[in-house]
Amino acid sequence: IMLHSTLALSLLLIAVTSNLAMAIKKEKRTPQTLSRGWGDEITWVQTYEEGLYQAKKSNKPLMVIHHLEDCQYCQALKKAFAENEEIQEMAQNNFIMLNLMHETTDKNLSPDGQYVPRIMFVDPSLTVRADITGRYSNRLYTYEPQDMMFLIENMKKALRLIQTEL
Repeated sequence: IMLHSTLALSLLLIAVTSNLAMAIKKEKRTPQTLSRGWGDEITWVQTYEEGLYQAKKSNKPLMVIHHLEDCQYCQALKKAFAENEEIQEMAQNNFIMLNLMHETTDKNLSPDGQYVPRIMFVDPSLTVRADITGRYSNRLYTYEPQDMMFLIENMKKALRLIQTEL
């Protein structure tokens, strides 16, 4: 009987341990999928609705990145974005972050068209900031890899607006 219960306990321990290992593995993998390469240390929300809720709750601006997997401009921007320490740090600490590979129903997020890549900011009062734009007049919310300093300035602008307006 002693041997039997020891065996049962061992099997139970093995089952629990392997389940735990699987749970830990899953836990590690989750940010990878949501980050889609934009920054694995960043906490990403899954949907626009979740982003709005978190922005309001935390009083942080929401940064929405629209992109597509097979778009070379998106890939180039993603690389520059992921490699920029200042952007990554601000994104981790001061923003609610969302990257989307599909359009939302919110027309305010495509004021000048549904092109990619585009990066838009939504403040905690849930207003899409049409006043935080990139450098190009034909695609107001697009950024190129060489525009990272410009994006940093716009991130700072989004943070300043919260302090002054809300």
